[in-house]
Amino acid sequence: MSFQSSRNRLGLIVVFITLLIVCEATAYAINLPQPRQPFFQFYVLGANHTAGGYYPMNDSNIYLREPITWYIGVVNNMGTVQLVSIRVKTSNQTIPPPDDQLGLESPAPTVTDFAQFLQDNETWEVPFVWSISNATSSSGATRILTVEINNQSYPATSWSASNGYNFRIIFELWTWQTDSNTFEYGWVTQETHSTAWLQVWFNMTSLSPH
Repeated sequence: MSFQSSRNRLGLIVVFITLLIVCEATAYAINLPQPRQPFFQFYVLGANHTAGGYYPMNDSNIYLREPITWYIGVVNNMGTVQLVSIRVKTSNQTIPPPDDQLGLESPAPTVTDFAQFLQDNETWEVPFVWSISNATSSSGATRILTVEINNQSYPATSWSASNGYNFRIIFELWTWQTDSNTFEYGWVTQETHSTAWLQVWFNMTSLSPH
């Protein structure tokens, strides 16, 4: 009877020690610093630095030479210094946006771009003040000829829309790749290709002020 009782006690002790080891190992694993997942944050804000109010009076139907103010921002959470580029593209509803599944840029023409070195955890914000400086309307189609961005004029190649509806500006995030010595759309981490892009729609149904 005493021998059986000793065996039971020994079994309980073994189980207790095993559970103690498992609990301590689990607690250690939980408290270990988790590996950081590198990424970028990419955003566009309205004139008041908010996610709204992108157009005067919240009216996305703009007219010729009406100034629009946005803020385009990039946050570097990659863990290293990065050289990034924001590419600005003009488009309408017939030109496709970037393809997230294939990781491809939009075929829309690039109007201009901004580039900057970013330290880790650094935020870069670009004031983006733009207006349509020249446009025509004929036979039910509105064609934007030039766009002014931060006091610089740029041609808007092949940028037209039926009755002036559904124009858009696309912003793409590009990064410098040292292996190819060139900017590439998106970024690569652990052989994974990630992308970030933004778009804002607007109409131009009249060339005259509201």
